[in-house]
Amino acid sequence: MCTVCGLPKELCICEEVAKEQQRIIVKVDTRKYKKEVTVIEGLNPTEINLQELTSYLKSKFACGGTIKDNVIELQGNHRNRMKAVLIQKGFSPEQIKV
Repeated sequence: MCTVCGLPKELCICEEVAKEQQRIIVKVDTRKYKKEVTVIEGLNPTEINLQELTSYLKSKFACGGTIKDNVIELQGNHRNRMKAVLIQKGFSPEQIKV
């Protein structure tokens, strides 16, 4: 049984509902030595597995990255392709702001 919705684990839709309720912000920051970092904010760590999503994004963009304070940071500027990859992963296009 799911602790959030009370449905059996096979019928639980909490993760899909959580994806629809989030406001995801994708931006690029410049760090030391003019290095660019793509920052993904607005993901709720209690409903989304950030470690799994970070691993997927790192392999998809062939870059390094980390999770700091529930924010995903990827090395390099991936702003142009990020929205398409997040939509492919199951997030709604209306909630993603680039």
